Amino acid sequence: MEFISVFDMLKVGVGPSSSHTLGPWRASQQFLAELNEKQILKKITRIEVDLFGSLALTGKGHATNVAVVLGLSGENPETIIVEKIPVIIEQLKSEGKLNLFGEHPIAFNFEKDIVFNKKFLPFHANALTFKAYYDTTSFESTFYSIGGGFVVKEGISVTTKKQEIKFPYPVEKADELLQHCNSTGKKISEIVFENEKMLRSETEINNELMHIWETMLECMYIGCHTEGTLPGGLHVKRRAFDIYQHIKGKDPYSNPQEWMGSIRKTKMKFREIFKWVSCFALAVNEVNANLGRVVTAPTNGSAGVIPAVLMYYLVIERHNATEKHIKQFLLVAGEIGSIFKKGATISAAMGGCQAEIGVSSAMAAGALCELVGGTPGQVLAAAEIAMEHHLGLTCDPVGGLVQIPCIERNSMGAIKAITAAELARETDASSAIVSLDKVIETMWATAKAMNSKFKETSQGGLAVAVNSPDC
Repeated sequence: MEFISVFDMLKVGVGPSSSHTLGPWRASQQFLAELNEKQILKKITRIEVDLFGSLALTGKGHATNVAVVLGLSGENPETIIVEKIPVIIEQLKSEGKLNLFGEHPIAFNFEKDIVFNKKFLPFHANALTFKAYYDTTSFESTFYSIGGGFVVKEGISVTTKKQEIKFPYPVEKADELLQHCNSTGKKISEIVFENEKMLRSETEINNELMHIWETMLECMYIGCHTEGTLPGGLHVKRRAFDIYQHIKGKDPYSNPQEWMGSIRKTKMKFREIFKWVSCFALAVNEVNANLGRVVTAPTNGSAGVIPAVLMYYLVIERHNATEKHIKQFLLVAGEIGSIFKKGATISAAMGGCQAEIGVSSAMAAGALCELVGGTPGQVLAAAEIAMEHHLGLTCDPVGGLVQIPCIERNSMGAIKAITAAELARETDASSAIVSLDKVIETMWATAKAMNSKFKETSQGGLAVAVNSPDC
């Protein structure tokens, strides 16, 4: 099993979906790399893209077509100025040209050269095939977006630097992680940090963890200060802004850090705490739904849970928390997410929403549990409790958009995570009947038994019960 880094699980990208937006974007970049490797990029005269299965069924609502052309244009989802995305797309449509890799213009019809093919390919529900024409021949390549921004090619085992490294604490299952903790006396975050040091320096790890947190914080800040309606045709009203107006304090602020200080001074009874956590989660996913920059945690559709729970700890649970606690939280969350990915899936197209909100809630629950003093056993118990109560959750986005019920589900997942962490802290983990490995095994079995129409196709559940425009 290849080592999955915290930075594989927590990636900066553009919404609204890690599997349907960020993944296809990354696939486009990989396709460009293949063209460069074959030294044919500047010979290309035309490109066609076929989207298959779930990518086709909900691709327009997830902006898959937009992501594909941005990737082919050489844009980077981590650095692109998101406000320029509509301008770039409109220019491409009006001119009928795609500037391949930003340096080789070719004719391109946005409506015809991206084909939405509802056929499912056997390997994975999210597939896309690129076909590039040059001289009198063509080059074709198929990629699979498997959730969380991860992209693979069927039947190809790619040797990476990570596979050549002997990590001090290899982990495939939760029980193995617990054994490492018991034998060394280390916390889960410390075990994870030692493994990460095999890939990056301590300074790089610390800087990247804080970059992830700063992106999350900025996302919450933007979401709480932006009103209006989300794009896509459902006319969903942003709610984080209105909730924030009702609970905010009177202290002035001019940036996200000062904003956190002002929140700490507000009234914090149970009702207000509940509202704050919900507001943080909604804020992130409203930004995500607007093609904003978020962090996959582990996916874009579930990006609000982990920031909301970490923000809860920083501004409500512990006012004197430091960067050390932020890094500790993210390390634990990333490791729990990687265990779910190894043992099951983080793709809603493969496992329903239990694979997204369920996994994010488990990640956040375990991370919070360590911060509030939980033992490694209690941390894993917290993750298990959170997932246990998301088992079977379907993915049925109305209109193919990451809005209904996706945005609200982030607030529900965050509240469940906090509850799970508290339950686990009062639990003798050694006597728990259900282990985290068992719940992951159950989740995967549930995913495989779930009807395909409840796996991000918009062909079942709320997606057909609610009358919506064709998105």
